[in-house]
Order: sequence, then C-alpha cells, then structure tokens
Amino acid sequence: MIKIEKSAVMNLENAIRGARNPLNSWARTDSEYDENGNYILGENDLSLAKRLCKAGSDHRKFIRMIFVSVDVTAPMYWWKEYDTYKVGTVANSTSTMHKIHSKPFELSDFSVDHMNEEGIEAMKKVIETLEDLRLKYLETKDKEYWYTMIQLLPSSYNQMRTCTLNYENLFNIYFARRSHKLDEWHTYCDWILTLPYVKDFLQLEEDEEK
Repeated sequence: MIKIEKSAVMNLENAIRGARNPLNSWARTDSEYDENGNYILGENDLSLAKRLCKAGSDHRKFIRMIFVSVDVTAPMYWWKEYDTYKVGTVANSTSTMHKIHSKPFELSDFSVDHMNEEGIEAMKKVIETLEDLRLKYLETKDKEYWYTMIQLLPSSYNQMRTCTLNYENLFNIYFARRSHKLDEWHTYCDWILTLPYVKDFLQLEEDEEK
C-alpha cells in the first residue's frame, strides 16, 4: 500500500531561466503564468528543455532546480528502499519512537493488501499483542513494554513522510524502480509521470510509459 498526496512543484520558472544562462538566450524565453498561477512552458523553452535532457545528466542541470514536495504514506519495508536516495532529498516523518503508543493499533495501520488469509490472521495476532503491550506501557510507563513494541513492530507498518526532492532525483528513481517487484514502486513511478513536463523531459517511448 502506498498513498501519495499534497504534491507541489516549485521553481520551474527560475530553472528554465538558468537553463538559458550558458548562451545568454533569455530573450527567447516564451513561457508565462496562466490564470491559475501555473507556469506554462512556451514552444522555445520546452524545446530547449527537451534538448538538454536528451543530451544527458551533465547538460540537464536545470532539472535539479525544479523542486517537488509531497506527502507519502507507505510501509517501512518500502521506506527502507527509498532511503537509498539521499542526495538532494529531505524528509520529515511521523515519529514511531514518540507516537507508537498514542493510538490503538489497527489493521489499517499496516500494509496487508497482498497478504493471504493465513498472513492476515497472523497479523491480527501480532496487532493484538502490540495493543496489549501498548496498554501496559500506558499504565506502567515501563520502558520494557515500549521497547518490546518497537522490536515487535512489523515492517508492514505504515509511516507518513513529507518529502522534498528535485526532478533529477525523480528521474533516477523512475529508471531504477519502474520495473521493481514491489507494486508500491510502480504506483510511485506512475505518480512521477503525472508531474508537470516530466513526460516531455523524459521523452519516453509509448511502450515505456505503460
């Protein structure tokens, strides 16, 4: 299970202006804001952006200046893989250490969408044990109960993070993870393709977008 929400793309105008710095070609800029405040690339600017992206990472430096903020809720087993992408990324997460005891444990707190019935029943027993430990910790404040919760917590436990990345990060993620075994990565890569001009910059073939 993965939930992606509150996406925001920023600094597109400045990134495109910077892309024109090497040839002092600012006079050819033909982009503008629409009535909704979205920055719309004109034909000249889009053509330049696509040429730079096609020329490779050394030439597409401008996409590192296009920033994305997004809230992602996903299981810990997915976050462990996401955490390999460290350069140019920032994330603030909900705190397992501080808030694990603040609400009752429920099945909806975990990603179980691909579990069979045997797995679901086992998870329900784990949740029952976690909830018993939580109540004992609240009653006694005995750290042993808290530590047991932390160490027993399954990797399917969902965590929400507010993440900041740039288009270069997202391009690298897309090409590295679009064929991954985890469905969560497919959903994430599909989301990347919905961001402004990503499909144009990537210049994907039709069969690659599927």
